[in-house]
Amino acid sequence: MQTPVFDRNAPQALNAAATGLTEGGVIVVPTDTVYGLAVLPTFPESVKRLFAIKSRPDSVNLPIMVAGIEQLDSLGAKISPSAKTLLESGYVPGALTLVFGIDAARAPDWLKHRDEIAVRIPDDAFLLSVIRQTGPILATSANRHGQDTPPVVAGILEQLELKPDLAIDGGSIDTVPSTLVNCNVDPVKIERVGVIPAAEIERVLNDQ
Repeated sequence: MQTPVFDRNAPQALNAAATGLTEGGVIVVPTDTVYGLAVLPTFPESVKRLFAIKSRPDSVNLPIMVAGIEQLDSLGAKISPSAKTLLESGYVPGALTLVFGIDAARAPDWLKHRDEIAVRIPDDAFLLSVIRQTGPILATSANRHGQDTPPVVAGILEQLELKPDLAIDGGSIDTVPSTLVNCNVDPVKIERVGVIPAAEIERVLNDQ
């Protein structure tokens, strides 16, 4: 089956993306870093499909995207002083993924098996609008495991053997991921350097 593709500027694109997710679909979405494969965490079978589409071991937890800092509480995120500093920096929303510990008493059922989460607030108006309608999503780069993420939707759909249910075309997107900072350890640890240089993260933390 051919994957339906909607231009992100089309009037029906936002509703198509939100509906695709709330009906349990796995969709391709443009972000401010790379194209992502997205799914709602409340559909466990769909989460399994995402792993299958990506050909990725399901032992690796998926990052979460939220629409704002206020959604972190609903995830049970433990926000350390360093995490608070980074959240209040000019890099959020943006290409900064933060790892938090979880307060089990506040966490939703779909996070009960995890002791930490990686969360990002993307700086992309379209994607933020989708997440405001659907709630937090699970999202990972739209590529086969171990391969580079293509910069355009056509390349993504060609690379993926199993097809997603829907794709939103945002044009050509640079293939540089977010910078990942683990705030669940002390001192914090930069796990992956992406769009934001390590020196900038260190500067923000040293200025707190």
